[in-house]
Amino acid sequence: MKTSLYYFTGTGNSLSAAKDIAAALGDCEVVPIASLMDTTPGDITPAADRVGIICPDYFTGLPAIVAAFAKRLDLANVKYVFSVVTFGGSGDIPVLRQLDAVLKKRSGRGLDAGFGVRMPGNYILMYEPPAGQKRDELLDGAKKQLETIAREIGACRKHDLPRSFLMQAVHALMYPRFIANVHGDDRKFSVTDACTSCGTCVKVCPVKNIGLADNKPVWKHRCELCCACIHACPVKAIQAGRGTEKRQRYRHPAISIAELEIRR
Repeated sequence: MKTSLYYFTGTGNSLSAAKDIAAALGDCEVVPIASLMDTTPGDITPAADRVGIICPDYFTGLPAIVAAFAKRLDLANVKYVFSVVTFGGSGDIPVLRQLDAVLKKRSGRGLDAGFGVRMPGNYILMYEPPAGQKRDELLDGAKKQLETIAREIGACRKHDLPRSFLMQAVHALMYPRFIANVHGDDRKFSVTDACTSCGTCVKVCPVKNIGLADNKPVWKHRCELCCACIHACPVKAIQAGRGTEKRQRYRHPAISIAELEIRR
């Protein structure tokens, strides 16, 4: 059974999850969602029996780019649809339910199953990503979770989506503000004199939101707040206020900078 895995990632967590699932299932194509957003507007019709959407939790909801993608996805001829949400906090349930609702509105069918996988949180604007033993324990736990999830997907087992009235209330409070401001929130970003004009930030941005002016990055206000530019900068020259200056950067250790650069 052929499977199409569509993913969005900033620092590699969701890409790593997609790769692990693809390796377990076989006969998979792994497609960056960002690579489809510049295509001619209209339906995206997978040539697969099974479709998976793998993405992070952003403020208990879908990244803007994933929500836009789901609205274009035609699942009429797909036999099994699932999603895997990577998260650092506890927002996977409302993300799955939001995605299910979007897909039902577009194609008349939603998710057959949805899964959450806890991984190292990396929203550096608010907190420091875990490191050392804590990071490794989270990644080991995620690896084991993904092995179980891949078996469920391989068998096309259907699951009712989990519910949490508390998390839905949190989603109703947090997500609308996030989605209303996300594209312009790159105004928080700045670059220091440590910048070497290497262009890594330009290459890893999944939505082509960064250009170079006078050999320094400038942001174009169509940001997804994935923070790939901050985390990938080899000299930590990109900041988002004074809070990020001393915080360590994060990238999934199984994902290279080169893999992040080919997402478009």
